[in-house]
Amino acid sequence: MLYLFVFLKLPIAALCWIVWWAVHQTPDEETDEAHPPGGYRRPHPPPRLPRPPRRGPHGDGIPLPPPRVRPVKARARRMPQQRG
Repeated sequence: MLYLFVFLKLPIAALCWIVWWAVHQTPDEETDEAHPPGGYRRPHPPPRLPRPPRRGPHGDGIPLPPPRVRPVKARARRMPQQRG
């Protein structure tokens, strides 16, 4: 019973201590000369989109789509009548 009452509570106590320590932690001061504290940081440029493909020697437009073809409707075969 001592094991259940004490030793299984140690991880919970350690977790509570780590959380308490993290809450009371002060942020580190930034010492980098390139980025002064409170100064403006230039954001990353937006990613460039890929170039559209070149069409022909003079940069023609997008080719026309192929003509549409209607599917052929299959006719139902007539079954010969059986005499019985």
